[in-house]
Amino acid sequence: MKGTFRSLRNYNYRVWAGGALISNIGTWMQRTAQDWLVLVQLTHESATAVGIVMALQFGPYLLLMPFTGLAADHFDRRKLVMTTQALSGALALALGLLTLTGVVQLWQVYVFAFLFGCVSAFDSTARQSFVAELVGDKDLSNAVALNSTSFNAARMIGPAVAGVLIAAIGSGWVFVLNAASFGAVLLSLRWLRLGDLQLRERTKSSRAGLADGFAYVRSRPDLLAILWMYFLIGTFGLNFPIFISTMSVTVFQQGSSEYGVLTSCMAVGSVLGALLSASRGTPRMGALLAGAVLFGLGTGLAAVMPGYWWFGLTLTAVGVAAQTFTTTANSTVQLSTDPAMRGRVMAILLAISVGGTPLGAPVVGWVADTFGPRWALGIGAASGLIAAAVALGYLRKHKGLRVRWENGRLRHRLELP
Repeated sequence: MKGTFRSLRNYNYRVWAGGALISNIGTWMQRTAQDWLVLVQLTHESATAVGIVMALQFGPYLLLMPFTGLAADHFDRRKLVMTTQALSGALALALGLLTLTGVVQLWQVYVFAFLFGCVSAFDSTARQSFVAELVGDKDLSNAVALNSTSFNAARMIGPAVAGVLIAAIGSGWVFVLNAASFGAVLLSLRWLRLGDLQLRERTKSSRAGLADGFAYVRSRPDLLAILWMYFLIGTFGLNFPIFISTMSVTVFQQGSSEYGVLTSCMAVGSVLGALLSASRGTPRMGALLAGAVLFGLGTGLAAVMPGYWWFGLTLTAVGVAAQTFTTTANSTVQLSTDPAMRGRVMAILLAISVGGTPLGAPVVGWVADTFGPRWALGIGAASGLIAAAVALGYLRKHKGLRVRWENGRLRHRLELP
């Protein structure tokens, strides 16, 4: 694990990472409280309603894709992130006040989910691209992996804390606490040493610039393969708010605290996966393939687990696989993309990976309601295995992959051009 935390030697990255960790914990607390509010308090355990909330929250990533990428390439990313973080805090506070006063309704949660999604679409693209300005390309892969570690460490802590707080003081106060957590990011951005930022030339705003991002991706078979894989897993596989909440409530008949623990179980695996990614050097397609295969097999195994704790243990393994895939994909795309195109390409990646949720979440929610949560997990398993087939197709066509059975063992060879 030598060099795993090398990006933390950079002052700007240390300051940013500290603020981001606090904010990420608050964000995961809110996500848990929001899902619980919809599933238990505002509906009669409707997975479809949770799926609609996810669709509204992540749909803007797809709808606003041309504008979010261009904004990240054109505007000062630090100031853009400060604006989006402040808006997110204001929205969390407003939802918290509605909940605390007892007037919150399902349609209001839908509206706030959509508004959160609009702000997050600009925020996520800018933040992903901003990492390169903090550390430069040399440590970019490591910084991306450590960002994922922070995000998933927060996912390990936030839901468990939220589960306790929901039972003790209610969902409304969880939303208010999340609003306060955004102050940590705003302070960290103000404390950065601006002279040490590795700024790049800004792209001029134009309609041609929007088309350039798509043309650039079309000219890169490697990026196309990664984006197809991310679409499959992001749309049909990364629906764990639905998977975990429905398995917890309807299959294992557990309460809010146990639901939070299951989410944290997966986060433990995600932290391990992110740390393993941080310890590796240059990301490669082989790691993407392995992550997709393990994700498919692990999610399929989770679907047939007979008990609560066995399910939680399997979620830990799924977390390792999912994080290996997502971190490697993110690092590969950023490192292999021209810096002038990075914002737009990352917007496409986020739109496909997260914006596919409006397509997949309602379908997965309907399957969970109609046939049961275990069948919904089966869809996630299939997405991972099909994504692995995409990677194999790319390696065979563009890297000369050949597989053969020899002396009782499966062997492979890459014929690099």
